[in-house]
Amino acid sequence: MEEKLLLNKKKGMQTLLGCIGVELIAIAGIITGAIMMESINPVLGTILFVASLVVACVAWIPLVGLRVLKPNEALVLTLFGKYIGTIKGAGFYAVNPFCVAVNPAAQTKLNQSGDVSHKAAQPTVNADLNVSFEIPNKKISLKIMTLNNNRQKINDCLGNPVEIGIAVMWRVVDTAKAAFNVDNYKEYLSLQCDSALRNIVRIYPYDVAPGVDTTGDGIEDDGSLRGSSELVASRIRDEIQVRVNEAGLEVIEARITYLAYAPEIAAVMLQRQQASAIIDARKMIVDGAVGMVEMALERLKDNGLVQLDEERKAAMVSNLLVVLCGNHDAQPVVNTSSLY
Repeated sequence: MEEKLLLNKKKGMQTLLGCIGVELIAIAGIITGAIMMESINPVLGTILFVASLVVACVAWIPLVGLRVLKPNEALVLTLFGKYIGTIKGAGFYAVNPFCVAVNPAAQTKLNQSGDVSHKAAQPTVNADLNVSFEIPNKKISLKIMTLNNNRQKINDCLGNPVEIGIAVMWRVVDTAKAAFNVDNYKEYLSLQCDSALRNIVRIYPYDVAPGVDTTGDGIEDDGSLRGSSELVASRIRDEIQVRVNEAGLEVIEARITYLAYAPEIAAVMLQRQQASAIIDARKMIVDGAVGMVEMALERLKDNGLVQLDEERKAAMVSNLLVVLCGNHDAQPVVNTSSLY
């Protein structure tokens, strides 16, 4: 199904004025015919009266085909079940009055919360007992819209459950495909976003892990959901775009809006991260302490301040490492006797 644009239909004002003029002429003809039937020429008056009455009854029919479109709106038209074209752009249009506008997603609302709700045109009764109907809008919006699906719980490549949410910026680029190739293009997009998100997240670990290949080239890399969010979002966007091409949709951008471990393992993973941070900090402290001890021994040796045998050097190294690597401040002990 290919989109066909109707470019010569922006004649709404001419049609409106023409119908009003014909109606006024028909009314004048009815009055004139009635007068002629009474006195001047009954036969001619009868013909004029009947003809004017018929014209007055059918002259309003073209008014049914008047359509008003705002910027970035489109209307897909069918005539007796056959797709005849699409009108786009702001303006006042006149189309075949027997045409029907088609928008299968007119009653589907994709809210920022991700809820997909169906609201039929049902009567609403307010406190004043006034009944109002909500009529579905058959116009298709061409604006850039945002889909923020519900957070999903997905296992990463290491099997850890992860909660992740994405925001997808999209728009309709082919109205014919959107209206006829899929049953409901908004629901279709929402489901494809969920499917693409699962396929991509299963490739990556939450954090950098050894022995993981996220690119498929057989070489392990440091890709992760937390550290490679831009790359992950780009792959999600490409995956969604491939799936929604047949629906006439364009995915402009996809962004990760929420990323965290699932609640059942969040506490354990936090302890793991804390332990990893403590180990890294201890390693840095030990490396610095060893360097300081080496520097102290070399300075003492170069300056010739004291002569230490191997046993005394070992004791000095042990004391310095305890002081430098300890969690608490060292308590000094003053030795007033001889070192030996």
